This record gives sequence, C-alpha cells and structure tokens, in this order.
Amino acid sequence: MDNFRLLLENYKIIFFDAYGVIKNYKGLIPGIERTFEWLKEQNKAYYVITNDASRSPELLASAYHKSGLHAITADRIISSGMLAKEFLDLKVKKGLVAYLGTEDSAHYIEHPGLDTLPLQQMNEDNIDDITALVLLDDEGFDWMDGLNKAVNLLRRRAIPAIIANPDGAYPMSKRDVGIAIGGLSYMVEKITGKKFIRFGKPDSQIFMFAWEYIIQQNPGITKKDILMVGDTLHTDILGGNKFGLDTALVLTGNLLPEDHQARIFSTGIAPTYICESAII
Repeated sequence: MDNFRLLLENYKIIFFDAYGVIKNYKGLIPGIERTFEWLKEQNKAYYVITNDASRSPELLASAYHKSGLHAITADRIISSGMLAKEFLDLKVKKGLVAYLGTEDSAHYIEHPGLDTLPLQQMNEDNIDDITALVLLDDEGFDWMDGLNKAVNLLRRRAIPAIIANPDGAYPMSKRDVGIAIGGLSYMVEKITGKKFIRFGKPDSQIFMFAWEYIIQQNPGITKKDILMVGDTLHTDILGGNKFGLDTALVLTGNLLPEDHQARIFSTGIAPTYICESAII
C-alpha cells in the first residue's frame, strides 16, 4: 500500500470523491478531518468532484459542516449537477423541465425562462409543454409512478433526457448497495430506446469543467500537479485516468479491500496508487 500523506506532498491540487472517500453510510470517515487540516497547513488546494446531484453545493457543504468538517465550502464542490445546469442554460432556454428527484435537487434546473415540474405532476394538460426531462435523485418520488411517467413521456415526446448522476448504485452498508438514479436511467433507456445525456464521472467533461474552474484560481497548474482520489474504479479512477491525472484508489468505500486486486485485474482499470484510506 502507498502512504497517502507522502503522495499528497507531490501534488499541488487534490481532487476528492465524496462518498467512500470523505464520508460513508455512517457519516464522516473517522479521522478525515486531519487530512483537510494538513492540506490547509501546507497551503494545498483541494476540491470535491462528485456525482451527487441531490442538493446544491451550498447544501452539500452545509451537510459537511453539520458533521463537523468545516474545511469543505460550497466553492470547493464541483457537482455533476452543475454540468446539467450548464447544459440546460445553453440548450433548453424556455419551456417546462420535468424532473425526478427531491425539491432540493431541482436547484440545478432552475433558470430564468424555464419552469420546473416534478414528474409525478405530469398530466395530459401539461405533457406537451415539457421541453426536457432530468433525472436528479433517487428520492422524492414514488418509483413505480415516476418511472412509468418517464417512460411514457419519452415515448411521446422528442425531448432531451438528462441524467445528472450516472452512478448505478451507492453503498448502503459495508457490503450492501442500493440502486441509484443512474441505474434507473438504464432501465428507462432499455424500454424506450432513447439515450440519456450523462454528466459526471467517468466522463471527461466534469474534469474539464473542474479544470477550467481551478486554473482561474491557480495559474500555471498542469495536470501533473493534480491527484484524483476515489474509491470506485469505473468512475473516479477511470475518469481521472482518461483525463490524464494521476489517481489514488482508497479502500474505504465501494471496493472491498480483499477484492481490489482482482477487480483491478478483471477491469483493466489501474490506479496510479493504492492506499488504505485518505486519512493521514
């Protein structure tokens, strides 16, 4: 195993995944506060690159603060929901945007000229006014009703279908996972034959979004100055590798420690480093 603190000394900017790296199903991973204290002492920049589109960056940061981690502020969070919002701002300038998710997640689709509609409120009177469908979160709606309405909306309307969190599953406990909104999108695609526009890791677009964001604040930074830290091969590590970043796999989240070498071998997705955790 590689020593996480020694790795950090070689980089100027650290990208952290959230779930499985900073927090888990129990809350903050014990001791993670020390890592961010050390980063602040060393004057190293850090950002959370997350596929979590359930809440705005301000609300995501607030959740960290309530857990006792105040080092992560809204301006250090780059969410896949921000890319979905940018797409809507550029491509869907007016009309009614239907969504699956919580009221908090609808933050990402609020835009002057656009009205938002929880998909469960779709009916014959408003279906023809819907100009886009966005899947934001796996909570806030009845699955059977919501998915049936998503299927029938896409059967009837030629509109953009967007998935703001492409994760297929998320850890519910040390060994169990739950179906995430990205997993539901694959089922809808299979039934309708329509393809969702996906934002988030492993797509390079979220890394490009982060890159453009950080170089404004850190002139002269190159990709070799950045380390991507994640717990999932198919999102964090693959995405970082594709964008040309060094990557560190930590074993506090998605991968069981006893299985990680077999999974790396079977997928061919190889991190630059492997660490027990992101705790120093």
